[in-house]
This record gives sequence, structure tokens and C-alpha cells, in this order.
Amino acid sequence: MISLRNNVTAPSRREFLSRLGGGLGGVALSMLLEQDSLRADGALMPTAVPDFVPWAGPHFRPRARRIIQLFMNGGASPMDTFDYKPELIRRHGQKFDPGDGRRVEAATSVPGTVLKSPFEWRQHGQCGRWVSSVFPHLAGCVDDLAFLMSMTSRTNVHGPGSYLMNTGSLLPGFPCLGTWVSYGLGRITDSLPSFVVLPDPKGLPYNQKGNFGSGFLPVGHQGTAFNMAGNEPIAHLRAASGSPLATPAAEQEGRELLASLNRRHLAMHETDQRLAARIEAYELAARMQLSAPEAMNLEDETPATRKLYGMDEPVTADYGRRCLLARRLIERGVRFVQVWSGTGGPTGNWDNHASIARELPPIAAATDQPIAGLLRDLKARGLLEDTLVLWNTEFGRMPFTQGSEGRDHNGGTFVGWMAGAGVRGGVAFGESDAWAWQAGHGAVSTYDFHATVLHLLGLNHTRLAVHHNGVSRRLTDVHGEVIHEVLA
Repeated sequence: MISLRNNVTAPSRREFLSRLGGGLGGVALSMLLEQDSLRADGALMPTAVPDFVPWAGPHFRPRARRIIQLFMNGGASPMDTFDYKPELIRRHGQKFDPGDGRRVEAATSVPGTVLKSPFEWRQHGQCGRWVSSVFPHLAGCVDDLAFLMSMTSRTNVHGPGSYLMNTGSLLPGFPCLGTWVSYGLGRITDSLPSFVVLPDPKGLPYNQKGNFGSGFLPVGHQGTAFNMAGNEPIAHLRAASGSPLATPAAEQEGRELLASLNRRHLAMHETDQRLAARIEAYELAARMQLSAPEAMNLEDETPATRKLYGMDEPVTADYGRRCLLARRLIERGVRFVQVWSGTGGPTGNWDNHASIARELPPIAAATDQPIAGLLRDLKARGLLEDTLVLWNTEFGRMPFTQGSEGRDHNGGTFVGWMAGAGVRGGVAFGESDAWAWQAGHGAVSTYDFHATVLHLLGLNHTRLAVHHNGVSRRLTDVHGEVIHEVLA
């Protein structure tokens, strides 16, 4: 171990990293620091005070301890998945007219004629929930799900809609749900991030990483996105090949010395809280060198488990892999895992403008068995008792055609569901109108949804707030009511 005597000037962080070279910690952290604009000799921007331990904890006894959120990027069509509408069958091909004089408009097209769902529908489970044929596996889980049948959005544009569903705001720069949960409750483990994001390997969703950013909350609580398209989802966890000096002992010594230098530098810049967050992030990266490879080693799972998630089939292998990884991460102490289906852009997602009949079945099939497998696996392992599973999208689709058989965006009504800790399975709250055009009774805003999720975690959404730029900010803004009808 290198000794720093009182009469010896300590090397700068850059000098130290250039000399270290050998240990795994040095390799990983030096590469991070070389790419980072927040080195000791760079410009440093003050921000909110970071907080890496629970700042208050739950306000009351929680029902859920952790969350897996499954986000269907692009606007999943409610009347082709979970919201059965016989009226669309009866009026198929007719001019769409709600009959009350309201103006009918579409986001990106001219309103067409009424379009029935091209899929078969059946009732399932003891609750008798209607589910279309695009979800044959999920149909077997409906008695464990609580449906929100009349969710609404304030927009029918992807970017703002995705922000609203994730952050409670139409604008960028606000903390997302996962960040608020991490900030409000703190970490369960010190060896993995509190909030992990598993994007679609085809690309990031609309808004890119803005959907899982920390906004004005400490950056240590933002989502850590794994690169699911690469051979190494987390870069720089292992030393480069051909590094004979990269031994466990060298890594430990390097980490200890680097920690000492980091803390010394921080003591000279006490007001720079962003630097403190960066130091914590690098130290977490070092700890992840041991924990993350084990967590991501899906070969540890039995063939039966891998089959349950659909990992043996090309259609479901990718999403099944990420759902199984989500289960392994929450088992090991990650508090919030977000699993995305669909990338940003005109194709490869749930944004079915051209043809519902052709475009919806493939992406639904890619997620159906993996999600059902996740629910069954969590239940069998007893994890569903304290894990909340959420299925969301940013808005719905129109009941009339775009072109010949597509559907345009619709913020008027859409469907979400939740399952697991504290949730009453087999129920549905709210109802859309006869067309699935607008919400009927029991309309649920994104603020109501977020308030309900926080409630299940033991957090009062009106008290989980921070003072920012002269305003008391919270995930639910000045709105939100807990939906007690879906709670057990």
C-alpha cells in the first residue's frame, strides 16, 4: 500500500490514476473519470444536496418493498388488449360520431371510420376479465391483476406523454417515479444501484434517458441504465485482457487509496455536492465489480425457469431475459427496476399507426409469456408478497382508423394494471366510454396512479416533497388521490 506521509505532497487524482493502472478499481474508475467532465480540475456545478441513505423512510407501514415496472413504449391500444368494446364491432366501418356534438380530432391524421378489434376476445379467470388473443399467457394471470380501465393523459404526444407517465410533468427536467422512490426510501443494498433501467436492446425510448433521470433530486438516485444490446451490459466492470497487475489485492489497495484521495478532495470543496454524488457513484461502481456479474449470470437459473420466461424461443428470448434479470435484481436488493418494451421512433414499439392487425401481435407476443412468467415466478418464490409489479404505457389509441387499419394516439383513455404487494387481484376500477375514446366513470390521472404507488410503499405523496427554486415540488404536483378500490 502506498504511504502518504505528512511531508510528501499527495499526487493529484489524475496523476494517481495514471500511475495506478493495475488494479481493477483503477482500470474501471480511471476510465470513468477520463470520460467524466467532473474531474477535480474541471468545472463543477452545485446542485441539490445528495442523500444516499433513507432521508425519512416510509411515513406509515408499507405493503410493498420494491417495484418492477413494465413500460410499453409507444401507446398500447386498450381496445385491442384489455378493454373489450362490442360497440366497435356493431359500428365497424361507420363514421365515428359520439353523438353529443363533440369535435372529433386525431393527433397526426384525419379521423377515419370506426375500427373494431381484429382479434378474438374471451373472458378469463374467476373475475371474468375480457382479454384479447394477443395476450394468451397474461390472460391466465388476471385474477392476480388490478386493472385501471380509465387512465387518462393530458397529452397525445409521445414525448410529453412519456414524461407525464414517468415524472408527473409534461416537461423535461423533473425526477421520475423510480428516483422519487429511491430518494424517499433509500437503498436496500450497498452493492447494487437502488434504481435500475433495462431498456429495449433496439434503442432507448422517446425522451431517451430523460424518462429515468433524477431532475432536481440528487443524481445518485437516477436510473442506472444497463446496455442490454451489448455483450457487457455494464461497461468497465472487468479489467482489460492482458493486465497481469489486475489482481484482487491491487484492486483493494487502489480502492482504499482512491477513497482517501476522493474524500480529501471533497473536504476542500464542501459546497460541491455534485462531486460528492460522483464519488459515491464511483465507489458503487467498484462494489458492483463483485456483485453485478453474479446478479446478471442467468446461467445460474434452472432450465425450467428459463423456459417459464420464454428464453428458449426467439420471439420471447430478449424480453424474457430482461424480466428474469429484473427478478434477480430485486432479489438482491434493487428497489426499483424498469423494463422497457419498444424503442423510440415510428417502428419497433407499440405505436401502431399503420396496421393494428399486423403491428400489434408481434410486440405483444414478445412480452406476453415473459410477463406471465415473471408474475408466476414471483408468486411461487413468495416475492409477490412485497414486490409491486406495474404495467404501463403513455396513452391509448383512437377507436377509428388511421389510414385503413391503423390507430392514432389518444390521451382520452388507456389501460394500466398492477399486481403484487397490497394489490387486490381480480378487480377493475373505472370504465371508458362505449368506444374506448374517452374515460367514463372512475377516471384515473397519472397523479392518482403515482399517489397509489407511493401509498403502497408507505409514502404519503403530499409529504414526499422537496423545495426547489422557491417551490415545493412533488411527484404528484398539487394533484392525486389514492385509488383505494384496487388495494387489498
